[in-house]
Amino acid sequence: MSKDFFKDNEELIDKLKQIPVLEAFSDSDLQELLQMAKLMQFEPGELILREGAYDNWIFYLVSGKAKIVKNGKELVTLRRIGDVFGEMGIIGGTVRSASVEAIDKTVCLATDISVIDQMPKEKRSDFKYVIFRSFAEILANRLRETTTELLKCREEVERLNKELSERS
Repeated sequence: MSKDFFKDNEELIDKLKQIPVLEAFSDSDLQELLQMAKLMQFEPGELILREGAYDNWIFYLVSGKAKIVKNGKELVTLRRIGDVFGEMGIIGGTVRSASVEAIDKTVCLATDISVIDQMPKEKRSDFKYVIFRSFAEILANRLRETTTELLKCREEVERLNKELSERS
């Protein structure tokens, strides 16, 4: 889909404003960011990101569903508008830690984060602040979820150990 698609489609821009990280942008800032973005459509089963690959792209789910897969195991299904993926490689400057595969026909807004470094200095800071703040919120939520899962696993291990020792 072409960049001009963004200019002429107010309905799409309104939908993109529902993405939490993008709601902080003014209309003019959002238009500027969208000029650097690509709207990408993926068919069911199509690979969006490949584990081990390296690039500078972050993705925002616009519609559809996608699954995150690591070492061949599904970790989570993304299904909410604005779900973000690809940010871990950007934050750490490392290869992709997982693959992402479309489950349904899926549309994503993809942004090359390195383009922000080419923006005028005053805008660059604003864009980076909003994007990296959203990354911090995402990571904080994921850490809370991981901590909850870890506690459940520890409780299960303790239960199984107790059960095993009672049998002995």
